[in-house]
Amino acid sequence: MASGVEVNGMNGSPRKRARTAPQAGHESKVIVILGAQWGDEGKGKVVDMLAETVDIVCRCQGGNNAGHTVVIEGVEYDFHLLPSGIIHPKCHSVIGNGVVIHLPGLFEEVEKNEKKGLKDWESRLIISDRAHLVFDFHQQVDGLQEQENTQKGQGLGTTKKGIGPTYSSKATRNGIRIGELLGDFSQFSKKFQGLVNVYQRMFPSLTVDVESELARYKVYAERVRPLVYETVSYLDKAIKSGKKVLVEGANAAMLDIDFGTYPYVTSSNCSVGGVCTGLGLSPNRIGEVIGVVKAYTTRVGDGPFPTELRDKIGDCLQERGAEVGVTTKRKRRCGWLDVFLLQYTNIVNGYTALCLTKLDILDTLPEIKLGVGYKLKGKKIDYFPSSAAELAEVEVEYITLPGWKTSTENVRKFNDLPENAKKYVNKVEQLVNVPVKWIGVGKGRESIITLEE
Repeated sequence: MASGVEVNGMNGSPRKRARTAPQAGHESKVIVILGAQWGDEGKGKVVDMLAETVDIVCRCQGGNNAGHTVVIEGVEYDFHLLPSGIIHPKCHSVIGNGVVIHLPGLFEEVEKNEKKGLKDWESRLIISDRAHLVFDFHQQVDGLQEQENTQKGQGLGTTKKGIGPTYSSKATRNGIRIGELLGDFSQFSKKFQGLVNVYQRMFPSLTVDVESELARYKVYAERVRPLVYETVSYLDKAIKSGKKVLVEGANAAMLDIDFGTYPYVTSSNCSVGGVCTGLGLSPNRIGEVIGVVKAYTTRVGDGPFPTELRDKIGDCLQERGAEVGVTTKRKRRCGWLDVFLLQYTNIVNGYTALCLTKLDILDTLPEIKLGVGYKLKGKKIDYFPSSAAELAEVEVEYITLPGWKTSTENVRKFNDLPENAKKYVNKVEQLVNVPVKWIGVGKGRESIITLEE
C-alpha cells in the first residue's frame, strides 16, 4: 500500500494507514444521488454534472452489474465499477466496502475508458480493503442458477455478473475481501480453494482451474495494491476537513433487495440506507438526497411493471430513448411515468430534490399519461404492494396531460420550454411533493436545465 503500514497497538496486527485528507475547513454534508425507479434513469450524467463541484465521488453498493453513461464533447464513457466522477481530473473516486469487485472487469473497464480519454486515474481511485471480490466462478454460478430458475419458469433476468453469489458468500461469511488478497497469499489461497469447494458441492458441473486462478490473482494483487485503503477513516477525515463528498448509488430504488419488486431485484440495498452501510457513514452526515427520475418509466428483464406500454407508444419511447441496457444490451421495457411508485420510493429515501431526465423523448407525443394511483381487486389502495404477485395485478389510475409536439433538445432555460412541457414538469413536482431542480433534454452534460430556486 502506497502510504505504508503501521502496527495496531491493540493486537499487534498490521493495519493499513488511511490516506490523510487535509485538516482545514468545516465538516460538510454528503450529497447522495439515487435512481428513483428501476434503474437507467441517467444517474451518471447527474453525477458528472455535480462532480465538478465536489472533491470525492463514491460508489457504495452493487458491482459491475451497474451501467452509468457519461457523454463529454460527443465521447460516450461507460462506467460499471468506476464512479462516474473519475472523469474529472480534480476529483477523487472511492469504491466503498459495500461494492463487490470483479478485478478483471475493473481493469478492463479502465483500459476501455483510457482509450476514450480517461487520464491519471491511478492517483485518484481509492478502493476499500473491506470490499468483497467477485471471482469468475461466482459469475459461472450466477449463470447456472439463472439457468435452473429459468427451467422452472422462475428466471429473474440476472446480469450473470456474479453479484448475487458474491453477496451470498459475504452473508455466509466465507467471502473474500480485497484486504485478504493483499495479506498472506497462502491464507488467501486456502480461502479461495475452500470457496471453490463450497460451490462445486452445490454445482458438480462447475470447473475451476484453481492453480491458474491463483496465479492470475497474484498478479492482480500487486496491480491493485497501490489503490487499496481503509476508506472509513479516509472519508471521515475528508468530511471533517470540509471536503465535498458525493455518493453515486448504483441500480435503483425499485431494485433494492428489501424495498424493490422482490425477487426481481438486485442483491444489495440501493436505497439511502445502503449509502451508510456501504461506506461507513453515519446518517447525520447525509445532506441532500437527489432522486433521478426518467420522464417515463423503463425496466430491464422480468418482473411486474404496472404502467408498461406494449404498443406503438412503448415502441416509440424505446426507439427515441435508445433504451438498451448499458450492461445487459437488452432492450428496456417502456411505459408511462409511475408517480405512485415515485411517492413510494420517496418514502424510503426522503428525496430533497429531483432530476427529471429524458424529457425530450416525450417531444413527439400528442398526449402523455401519468400513473397516479393503484387499484387492487377493484379497490383503491394507499400503499405500494410488497409482493410482486400483487403488483402484477394492480390496475393503474391515470391522468392525461396534453403533449407539446415541439423539440426541447436545444432548450437551456425552464421558461423557454413549451408551455405543456412546463405543465408536465410542474405536475410531477406537485404529485411527488419534491422540487424538480434539474431537467435533462439530451445526452450531453450541457443538455441539463437548472431550475432557479
